[in-house]
Amino acid sequence: MKKSFTMVVERDPESNWLVGEVVELPGCYTQAPDLPTLVANMQEAIRGYLQTIELKEPTAAFVGTWQVEVAI
Repeated sequence: MKKSFTMVVERDPESNWLVGEVVELPGCYTQAPDLPTLVANMQEAIRGYLQTIELKEPTAAFVGTWQVEVAI
C-alpha cells in the first residue's frame, strides 16, 4: 500500500543543507545536502515514524501554504 505525505522543505542558513518536515506527521524531520537525498531520507524517516506510532486518529490533511506579510 502506498500513501502520500506532504513535505515542507527549507534551507538551513548555517549548514546550507535542506531540512524536510512532514506536515501530517508532527515531529517527522530529516535533512540532507540535496533534494534527491532528502527525499530518500524522508521516505526512511516516514517508515520509521509509522512503525513507532499507533494511528488511532486520522492525520491532518495538507491544505496549502501562504506567505503572510507583517509590517515591522
